[in-house]
Amino acid sequence: MQEEIDNLWLARTLHHLGAVQFGDFSVGRSTVHSPIYIDLKVMLGDPSVLRNAARLIQNETRFGQALRRPKVGWFDVVAGVPYGGLHLATAFSLETNTPLTYARQPREDGGHVIEGVRQAGATALIVDDLVTGGRSILETANLFRQEGLHVQDVIVLVDRDQGAAERLKRHGLHLISILKLSVMLNLYVAEGWISEDEHHSAVQYIEAARERSRSE
Repeated sequence: MQEEIDNLWLARTLHHLGAVQFGDFSVGRSTVHSPIYIDLKVMLGDPSVLRNAARLIQNETRFGQALRRPKVGWFDVVAGVPYGGLHLATAFSLETNTPLTYARQPREDGGHVIEGVRQAGATALIVDDLVTGGRSILETANLFRQEGLHVQDVIVLVDRDQGAAERLKRHGLHLISILKLSVMLNLYVAEGWISEDEHHSAVQYIEAARERSRSE
């Protein structure tokens, strides 16, 4: 019997791939002294996993658009957030035959160049693999808006649930997540893959991060 491809499939797959680690990590601007580290780049080592992750996003967008009150708007192009979201956006583009675009920094003055579709008036769906505070997504959205693209919806595989949804909402962006970190942690402790102490430490970290986000 084939396993259903859903958010719990994603949580189990990330664990089996070794994408989720527990300890004391400080990565980037948003993850400081975190008891949990998630590296979704490991999906690149298994094309079937990357393909199924793209299908998860496809299913989520289709379902969201089919609702009586759609929670996902129609889009003309998929925009990958460099660099974690770019491979995922590319897989989604190939799976759905949706044009792809992304921003890079090649110029000496540090300016950005938009690659791929950049037609003014087009609507872009932003895709990223992981969101913590939402800064890189917001920066990407602003770049595309400056180029005349409409940006409203953002979809990510994993939301660390540290206030990104609220922060992005203040800037007119709607965040859709396939898997929340709290769901992942509940599954892992239920399966005995992490200890109660590891679960408790991670939950406390998430709650503290949410409080900091609300006070910003």
